[in-house]
Amino acid sequence: MILAAGRGERMRPLTDDVPKPLLKAGGKALIEYQLINLARAGFVDIVINHAYLGEKIEQTLGSGERYGVNIQYSAEAVVLETAGGIANALPLLAGQADSMPFLVVNADIYCEIDYTLLIPILHAMRHQPDQRLAHLVLIDNPAHHREGDFALRGGWVTLAEAARLTFSGIGVYQPQLFRGIEPGQAVKLAPLLRRAIADGNVSGQHFPGQWIDVGTPERLEFLDKQLSIQ
Repeated sequence: MILAAGRGERMRPLTDDVPKPLLKAGGKALIEYQLINLARAGFVDIVINHAYLGEKIEQTLGSGERYGVNIQYSAEAVVLETAGGIANALPLLAGQADSMPFLVVNADIYCEIDYTLLIPILHAMRHQPDQRLAHLVLIDNPAHHREGDFALRGGWVTLAEAARLTFSGIGVYQPQLFRGIEPGQAVKLAPLLRRAIADGNVSGQHFPGQWIDVGTPERLEFLDKQLSIQ
């Protein structure tokens, strides 16, 4: 699943007429980098949620054929936040196999992670559904988030105050993490993760490579310049 429902207030006026995932850097829309990287790793069936100017996302990406993927859309009348958006899309994500874990990535990040690294995690979580509820990719703290989010010890995510890393917006989740959320209910992801982490149910890994949260016009300009000279 690619999360693409955000309004992008900090990106205005760029997002007044264009949804944030369709803003371009290096000649491609931000969400296209995710689609290309997911397809390269073998992820074929993709769900994209949207709210603000969502019809433009559908018009631009279509069925996903030109990226080598099959896209389904989960439209939200109002923004349901991250956990609410995922819960709303569960019928598309889980289908008949309602115990299948799935990968979720943010549309508004640029990350050079090889998503094949997460395929063994998906398989392990599928065959051992009670062992963990989530697996998070953590990155070095960027300048705009120096305090970090979570710590990583022995492959498990903790709430320790020291040596924190930043959550990348990339994670693998079990459907049961979202089962208590009513369809159409706006719910943030962080409180769910914190409860699961406190219970020892969240594993994780550190990705040391290129990652940018494209949350401001300045970061978009930086990424555009960086990609244009590669």
